[in-house]
Amino acid sequence: MAGTVKGPAIFLAQFAGDSAPFNSWKSICGWAADLGYKGVQIPSWDGRLFDLVKAALSKTYCDEVSGVAREQGVAITELSTHLQGQLVAVNPVFDEGFDAFAPPSVHGKPKERQAWAVEQLRMGAKASQHLGLKASVSFTGALAWPFVYPWPPRPPGLIEGAFAELARRWKPILDAYEDAGCDICYEIHPSEDTFDGATFEMFLDAVGGHKRACINYDPSHFVLQHLDYLEFIDIYHERIKAFHVKDAELNPTGRQGVYSGFQPWVNRAGRFRSLGDGQVNFGAVFSKMAQYDYNSWAVLEWECCLKHPEDGAREGAAFIKNHLIRVTEKSFDDFVTAGADQKKIQRMLGVG
Repeated sequence: MAGTVKGPAIFLAQFAGDSAPFNSWKSICGWAADLGYKGVQIPSWDGRLFDLVKAALSKTYCDEVSGVAREQGVAITELSTHLQGQLVAVNPVFDEGFDAFAPPSVHGKPKERQAWAVEQLRMGAKASQHLGLKASVSFTGALAWPFVYPWPPRPPGLIEGAFAELARRWKPILDAYEDAGCDICYEIHPSEDTFDGATFEMFLDAVGGHKRACINYDPSHFVLQHLDYLEFIDIYHERIKAFHVKDAELNPTGRQGVYSGFQPWVNRAGRFRSLGDGQVNFGAVFSKMAQYDYNSWAVLEWECCLKHPEDGAREGAAFIKNHLIRVTEKSFDDFVTAGADQKKIQRMLGVG
C-alpha cells in the first residue's frame, strides 16, 4: 500500500468575490496558503480567478497560473466545471432556473446553451492537460431528475431513454478527456441524474464503462439521502478519483424527513454543515480512502447554512490536516513474522 491522501485543499467557488483577498488569483491563493491549505480547486467559470478560454489555448498562460499558485504556497488540485456540466443536460422544467449558469447570449436558447456548455467542457479538458492535471470535477446534468419519485407511474422506457441521451451527450466529452489524459469525476448529487450508486452504474453502463467516467466522492450528499457513505467507498473505490470533504446532518422529525418539506436550508431536516459540526464520520472516511490507496487530494467544499465561510475555511484546514493518514509501509507485526518456508508451512498444515 503506497497511497497517502494529499491535503488539505480548498474549493474556491464559495469564496471568490469582488473584495480582497477573494477577487484575484494571486491574493486568494495567498489567503488559502495562510490558512494552511496546500492545494486549491479552481471554479473554471469565475473570470476573476481564471480564464478558461485562454487556458485551453495557451500552455504558457497555464504555466503562469500554476507559477503564481506555487509562489503563494499552493498547488492546483483540479478544475471544476460543475456549472457547465449541469448544462450539458437540462430537463425543460429547469430551463429558466439554470439559464443563470450560462452567459446572457444563450438565455432562453436551450440548444445554444447546451452547445456552449459542451464547448466549455472540451476547453476544460485541454486546460487540465496544459495544467498537468489528471482529474477534473463536474456534474452530469439531468434529464430524468423530475421523475425521481415514481408517481405518476413512469411510462416504460422513460428512464432508459434519459440515460441513453445523457450518454450520447457525454461520450464525445469523455473521449476529449481521454485524449487529454484526464478523468472527469462526477459529483454524485441530488438534482443530477447520477445521484447515488445505482444511477452512477446506469450512466457508466450507458457510456460503455468509459474509463474516464469517475467519481468525485462527497459524503454529505449521501447523509442527506440516508445512504451508506462508507460502503459506497467499498463498492466504488476504483472509480473515486476526487474527494470533496463536506459535512452534513439529517435530523428527521415528525414533520419532515429526507425531502425536508420545501424548507429553507437552515430549517431543513437535512442540511450541510461545516466540518466537524455534522454527522459524517470522517475518521472512518479517511481510513477507507487510505485502505483503498486513494492518493489524490482532500478538498474542502464549504456550504454550511450557519457558520461564517471564513470561519469554516479556517477550521477546515486544521480539520482535514488532522484526518490525513500517512499510510504505513510495513505491517505492525513484521517483527515477529517468520520468513516463507514451504516445508514449515506443510508441517503446520499437516500435509506433504
